[in-house]
Amino acid sequence: MKKILFSISMLLCCGFVHAQTIKTTTGNTRFSVSSDGVIRNGLTNTVGYIKSDGTIENANYQVIGFVRSDRIEDRNNSTIGYVKKDGTIEDRNYSVIGYIKNDGTVQDRNHSNIGSASGIKKEWAALICFFFEF
Repeated sequence: MKKILFSISMLLCCGFVHAQTIKTTTGNTRFSVSSDGVIRNGLTNTVGYIKSDGTIENANYQVIGFVRSDRIEDRNNSTIGYVKKDGTIEDRNYSVIGYIKNDGTVQDRNHSNIGSASGIKKEWAALICFFFEF
């Protein structure tokens, strides 16, 4: 669950204009997102893409979901998670799974710090969690 939240949180913090990273609490890069929407695990292997319209594709360019302003959907448009304006991340049943603070700190549901995702939209961080951490 922490890995999922961490990934989701990484994509959602702010806007981005250049490559941004999602880091563990020890400072290791877990994911990076380039200015053109390429998602990499670490800094090298491409695992997916975020299109400007919110479409999420895997490394083979197959649509796997969508990022909306307040939620994450699977490829069938079923909601799988929510991102609240205050940074609270919820699963499809509205159970809190974590938080993304304004400074980019990512916390689990118990408010324990599990990483950071500054400079990335909160919705995108959530997306990474739901689609690329499993």
